[in-house]
Amino acid sequence: MVHQESLLPCVEIEPMQPALRSLIWLHGLGADGHDFEPIVPELGLAPELRVRVILPHAPEIPVSINGGMMMPAWYDIRDVDLANRHDEAGVRRSAEQLTQLIKRENERGVASENIVLAGFSQGGAVVAHVALRHPEKLCGLIMLSTYAVLEQTIEAERSDANQALPVFQAHGSLDPMVTPDRGQAARELLEKLGHPVEWHDYPMQHQVCLEEIQDLSTWLNKRFND
Repeated sequence: MVHQESLLPCVEIEPMQPALRSLIWLHGLGADGHDFEPIVPELGLAPELRVRVILPHAPEIPVSINGGMMMPAWYDIRDVDLANRHDEAGVRRSAEQLTQLIKRENERGVASENIVLAGFSQGGAVVAHVALRHPEKLCGLIMLSTYAVLEQTIEAERSDANQALPVFQAHGSLDPMVTPDRGQAARELLEKLGHPVEWHDYPMQHQVCLEEIQDLSTWLNKRFND
């Protein structure tokens, strides 16, 4: 049983009737669970789907790239080069915290196959890490303006249950923080592993846009209806 006191604090948006499905969405560096709260109504989730939306707050930790400043982060960032800055211990700590949230949903009556994991930037890296390795089949994975972490361990650690997990991936073609080639590298890795990836890019920087949310709404409602 998951102990409530050990869980990350979260913003939770409940459906009108008891939840049958869940969307767990991780924010990016320096933000918090409220960051994507205004987007939830724009997703147009059909009321009959009865989706609980969970927006966790990352813990505050010192972030090396920002001079050791304390800020909400899923893991430390040590280098400007995304390919070389992964804090493995931090990624795995956040992965375990996300796994505990999935288990709580299971205990609240939502099966893993009815759970979609979503994340932006750092949050997207964590949800992808977890989704590929989770032992029970999930409903889908959403990766926004993000990249892959700990790629070298995926083959050994990936779960049989999620080898064909559908993915929605979106990126800004003008993103100066997570450059488009990092998103494309993650896409190529996922497709090589056999995942059906719906890829979108938009003329934006490190952000989200209305067209992206509309495309995501279409994909998400379809996933929850399948």
